[in-house]
Amino acid sequence: MSMHSKLAVPTVQGFMTGYLEALALVERLHRLLLDVIKDEFERVGVLEINAVQALLLFNIGENEVTAGELKTRGYYQGSNVSYNLKKLVEMGYMHHQRCEIDRRSVRVRLTEKGRYIRDVVNDLFMRHADGLESKGVLGADGIEEINVSLRRVERYWTDQIRYIY
Repeated sequence: MSMHSKLAVPTVQGFMTGYLEALALVERLHRLLLDVIKDEFERVGVLEINAVQALLLFNIGENEVTAGELKTRGYYQGSNVSYNLKKLVEMGYMHHQRCEIDRRSVRVRLTEKGRYIRDVVNDLFMRHADGLESKGVLGADGIEEINVSLRRVERYWTDQIRYIY
């Protein structure tokens, strides 16, 4: 075995360790984000909506979209989008209307009640952004570096899905 190949093994193993740690952090951060949102809604007395649904309303914002667009635009990553949309319509957080062009497709947009939820989540995120920056946890350069790195991973994973299968 050459000296070069002996050095490569620890580097690959070290990278793999870091990669697995990053994956675990992303997963934990997502679950923690949902817990933070849930806690905020308990604090303001909104108990009928769950954190996934609240995040969906936040991501839709002022847009009018179809269920299919929710995934393609990156607003929603879950497999149960139809279920959550149906529930949000039933609870009065969203309007739905059949598309004039394609009657099979339904367009959804927030109601006043849905916009209130969006605003609660927006206020929560604004407080967090302010706290992260003002307490020196993360600055503009740090958040940009994180975003650039995560976009690279996203692009890599997307390419793997497109080209491997």
